[in-house]
Amino acid sequence: MVVLVSCGSSGIKVLMIIAFRICSKSASLQNAQAERSSENWAYLKSIGIQERKLPFVVSKCPKILTLALHENLIPTVECLTTLGAKPREVASAIAKFPHILSHSVEEKLCPLLGFFEALGIPQKQLGKMILLNPRLISYSIEAKLSEIVKFLANLGPSREGMIGKVLVKNPFIMGYSVDKRLRPTAEFLKSVGLTEQGLQTVVMNFPEVLCRDVGKILRPNFEYLKRSGFEDGQITALVSGYPPILIKSIHNSLEPRIRYLVEVMGRRIDEVADYPDFFRHGLKKRVER
Repeated sequence: MVVLVSCGSSGIKVLMIIAFRICSKSASLQNAQAERSSENWAYLKSIGIQERKLPFVVSKCPKILTLALHENLIPTVECLTTLGAKPREVASAIAKFPHILSHSVEEKLCPLLGFFEALGIPQKQLGKMILLNPRLISYSIEAKLSEIVKFLANLGPSREGMIGKVLVKNPFIMGYSVDKRLRPTAEFLKSVGLTEQGLQTVVMNFPEVLCRDVGKILRPNFEYLKRSGFEDGQITALVSGYPPILIKSIHNSLEPRIRYLVEVMGRRIDEVADYPDFFRHGLKKRVER
């Protein structure tokens, strides 16, 4: 069955077509569904989601208009707001991942918050983390999040609260598979000479490096550095000093810097091996100096 819901203000009418699978064909049930859709649409507008974005939000999660307003939508929004989030941040998170409203506060959100609090993450940081990556609420604690925490712990950060800080620094790391992405990347970093302490540095300060694909990014960068004249030991020194060198764009970052080093500064390639921060700073600032 197809229900047409007309919503809008100031003379602007937005016509939505939402497909509902309703076993009963009674007019009263159809009217109830249409009324709920209108109420939910109005509520989503009231919390700050722009009307022009609402059709897109609904298209990503049609069931958002069929959820009970007072049992589902309002409790979830209020829970996120109590974490210290500003209304516009909550609205932005819902627009990015509207499925966040389809999860139960008691069955999903509360256990998730408890899991992160046990890792030492303050409540204020919890709100920022979840709103930055709202997909977190859809991840299984047992099958996914616990495995990632265990993997990170095995890499070294053992002090209390350290893993929580890593997750706050880069909440997107929790969206990756341990076996398909994080572990292969860690093994590659070991293969280029990174020590256990070096891996700990990556985890604590540059967790985004662990999230990148070995075959598409890290290995091509390693091979480019070799072609540029760096020896294996020098590459190890560069990676140890500045791990993101393996995820920088070759075309937009590494190549221009090496060209600048040789052609403008008149220096040898091997000289920069002792100063990996050369690849950290922007060329524009360097030229201005």
